[in-house]
Amino acid sequence: MPEQQNIEYKTSWRDEHLKWICGFANAQGGRLFIGFDDNGVAVGVDDYQKLMDEIPNKTVNHLGLVVDVNLHRRDHHYYIEIVVPVSTVPIAYHGVYHYRSGSTKQELKGIALQNLLLKKIGKKWEELPVEGVTIADFDRETIDTFLRKARMKERIPAEALKLDTLSLLKKLGLMAPAGQFSQAALLLFGKHLGRVSITASFKIGRFGKSNQDLLFHDMIETNIFSMADSVIELLDRKYLIRPVSYSGLQRLEPLEYPEEALREAICNAIIHRDYSSTYTFLRVFDDRLHLWNPGCLPEELKIDALKENHSSYPRNRNIANIFYKAGYIESWGRGINRIVEACVEAGLPEPLMVEEQGGFSIVFYKNRYTREFIASQGLSKKLEMVMFYILEHGRISNIEYQQLAAISKRTASRDLQLLIGMELIQKSGTTGKGTFYTFLYKR
Repeated sequence: MPEQQNIEYKTSWRDEHLKWICGFANAQGGRLFIGFDDNGVAVGVDDYQKLMDEIPNKTVNHLGLVVDVNLHRRDHHYYIEIVVPVSTVPIAYHGVYHYRSGSTKQELKGIALQNLLLKKIGKKWEELPVEGVTIADFDRETIDTFLRKARMKERIPAEALKLDTLSLLKKLGLMAPAGQFSQAALLLFGKHLGRVSITASFKIGRFGKSNQDLLFHDMIETNIFSMADSVIELLDRKYLIRPVSYSGLQRLEPLEYPEEALREAICNAIIHRDYSSTYTFLRVFDDRLHLWNPGCLPEELKIDALKENHSSYPRNRNIANIFYKAGYIESWGRGINRIVEACVEAGLPEPLMVEEQGGFSIVFYKNRYTREFIASQGLSKKLEMVMFYILEHGRISNIEYQQLAAISKRTASRDLQLLIGMELIQKSGTTGKGTFYTFLYKR
């Protein structure tokens, strides 16, 4: 079994391995095996009797942590299994906090360390109090908008419409235990984001060919309950176009990207981002739209699971609850599915979703493969035939191309490879009969 989130292998014991035990304890717990190589092959340890006494003592003395140390035997090799529980308090080794993430160990500093400390005491950043805030710091117009939307969805009782601001914020759980207003309250309904964080704003930029080619930009600095509407309005007015088409006599002017998908992605970025970190960035290019928010996925979720049925794990529970009550999101964990479905229905590629640079990215792509685009590439008649076939059917196989053009397998392979070299198509699927070719959407 390879190394993973909860498993680490070491061929022999060194005291610096206490860092890995520290990392497991601060994360999800795990097992450290002494006497295995990196591939999980048992190589054994000779001084196992001595280590069975030393390791428990060292974990207590250096980490204040009690672990289970078990002796096992495999293929005539003795090895040691150290079972590390999840610690309810932060654990440091020589003053440094370590954390197990994936199959790596990280030293936590700054914001990452702050978030760990809050997590271990059962607190979240959004719940922290903001000193010196009064009712005058809240925008009642935004609050009334929330109340109307939430009542329309029947997610608040009718009597909530009559509550004053202080009573409403208490009912919504947006007050700290000592009676101060929470960070979430100010973010959601405050007049000035800077009272909470100078990086809580939403940055939008229009770029040329690359990230270095910034043409113009804007910053949305409204409270976050109003932010999604403000971003969509600005995109519509300044950054995106509405191509005109017709359905019979009806004139259609949808955005370049499906508005439902954009709104869902923008709401997700606002709700789930790490507000103790940097800005949310939306980069608009000629052929794509790239949305990035600080804060990786929760440990319970991986990228591949987002398009499957999964539970919702909001980073900011109170913020998510307000957006849910207003009908902006659901609580079923289907947001990503709705984004993908909207793009596919609009004839666009599925968005690309990745974790990068300490945050989450979603990239929307335009469908550049129109008949006009294909005709403009200067392709031979046979290669145009391939492209038009994919445009109509979504994919083509080698044998389909052979039959379509009445050519040999060797010629078909050469032509398809030529289109791959031109970055127009890509090879997918398994080898042999399972191989097929689709359009390449540059990322």
